[in-house]
Amino acid sequence: MTDIRRVTDTLSVSAQLQLEDLPAIKAAGFRTIICNRPDNESETGQPGIDEMKEAAEALGLGFLALPFSGMPSPEIAAQQGELINAAAQPVLAYCRSGTRSITAWALSQSGQGKAESIVKTAADAGYDLSGLQTHL
Repeated sequence: MTDIRRVTDTLSVSAQLQLEDLPAIKAAGFRTIICNRPDNESETGQPGIDEMKEAAEALGLGFLALPFSGMPSPEIAAQQGELINAAAQPVLAYCRSGTRSITAWALSQSGQGKAESIVKTAADAGYDLSGLQTHL
């Protein structure tokens, strides 16, 4: 199974999930999966969003898709935060490496006066978002 990194009590992130990972994700207690990876970003090893959604829902997991490439726009970051907050928790968000997912989460938290805390939370999960600190 892919490396799942806990960010908060309600959010974890990971690299690309595979269909065979879904039963273990369900068994680990996750209730919703958010896909931040566009279809066909990779030529191999990437199940499509529809395929992942169907398999996740068959197991009773919620599945939401907010695919994007590169740095998330303010709108994407806001949507990511809204999806996480509205979803059955805990949530597992994934993309190619997990960086896109955690970056969107971090930016969704911006303006709340806790930039250092956000950067530290990301670092504790294994992601260096120090370059974003001025944007938080």
